[in-house]
Amino acid sequence: MSWDATVRRMCLALPETYEEQAWVGERWRIRGRTFAHLLEIRDGGPPAFAKAAGTDGPAHVLIFRSRGIELDALSKRDGFFAPGWGPEIIGMKLDASVDRVELGELITESYCNRAPKKLVALLDLPE
Repeated sequence: MSWDATVRRMCLALPETYEEQAWVGERWRIRGRTFAHLLEIRDGGPPAFAKAAGTDGPAHVLIFRSRGIELDALSKRDGFFAPGWGPEIIGMKLDASVDRVELGELITESYCNRAPKKLVALLDLPE
């Protein structure tokens, strides 16, 4: 399964999520708010993403949102990077080592950070 299909399936499983083409790659939104952005870096481009991720590619990266202790922990882990585009925005390089369960949890958390509380309440989240 490709990263596009994997991330798409995870994102579109969340209430009222929709997908649209971003300036580069695809993004998933809830009521006009982006919670996940997937793109491929190739030959050093797009330059801002390649620089932030520390790679000329080829590589797939997911940009999403996180907060608090988890954001601090992620920013110190291999494979994650802080692109500097906002205090809650973090990036993740997608490769064979990525745990898909964790990926789904990170996407869901990002969604919860952007979605209205009544939509978050529809999710079956762990306590």
